[in-house]
Amino acid sequence: MEVIHLSHPGKWDIDPKRSVMALGFFDGVHRGHEKVILTAKRFADENGLQSAVMTFYPHPAVVLGKKENPEYLTPLPEKVKRIEALGVDRLYVVKFDEHFSSFGPQQFVDAYLVNLSVVHAVAGFDFTYGHKGEGTMRTLPEHASGRFQVTVIPKVEENGEKVSSTKIRELLRSGDVDEVPPYLGRYYEIEGTVVNGEKRGRTIGFPTANIESQESYFIPATGIYAVRTKVGGHWHDGVASIGFKPTFHDDYGERPAVEVHLFDFDGDLYGKQAVVRWFKKLRDEEKFDTVDALVNQMNRDAAEAQAYLQTRKG
Repeated sequence: MEVIHLSHPGKWDIDPKRSVMALGFFDGVHRGHEKVILTAKRFADENGLQSAVMTFYPHPAVVLGKKENPEYLTPLPEKVKRIEALGVDRLYVVKFDEHFSSFGPQQFVDAYLVNLSVVHAVAGFDFTYGHKGEGTMRTLPEHASGRFQVTVIPKVEENGEKVSSTKIRELLRSGDVDEVPPYLGRYYEIEGTVVNGEKRGRTIGFPTANIESQESYFIPATGIYAVRTKVGGHWHDGVASIGFKPTFHDDYGERPAVEVHLFDFDGDLYGKQAVVRWFKKLRDEEKFDTVDALVNQMNRDAAEAQAYLQTRKG
């Protein structure tokens, strides 16, 4: 897949091949997003055209001053991988800055769709474009002025609820990671590097890998989880902690630490890339009176996680 980064003004040294374009922010690349993208790909394949996706970075909330550090379900590098896996030919990543946010709907259509030889645009029913989202899927045919076709993808639902990034965040925020797959289409994952931690785990029989990511992932609720972790190309069952280690610390940091204990691994993980897949929350984070009490609970957590993961694929 070819990845092209665009920023205003729109004088780009690229070959804008005639394409069917899927439009959206696509954070999560969840089931609803996949339907939009795969519909565009199908139209492109049927008509001998290039399949394309347009997304935006950073999150509009950053530019509009609503958030300083947005947390993504799929930070840009992972979003690129997910979209590429769907078989898309070309991905446009548009820089969302103050200048771009001031574009009127017609300006956006002319510069970023017509100018890129889009012959068919596909987006979800709630996609908006242009200054303050004034452009909607109802107005897009008008702004297209017959220069390209428009297909609107209706709401995708699960259990009577809209499949959305907002719903997935709600589930992660409450720790209900086991309920995420029907909406996301897979178990939630974060990726990072194993870094040096306090190395206390090895002294109590539970060596842990401290996962730190350069990307701004949305982190699930604090607590203890059954997980699988991929390192060195292999998946390992394990138990993970998201939290502030209250048994050992009175002062809490701003962001919880992510630590993973692997059941079937013996070796040095420092400096390696790791992907953590979140299966089920086992319990809340607790402060124990003694280290022995903590270790006893950790043994119970490990047994529960092992039993649970034996019943799960993925």
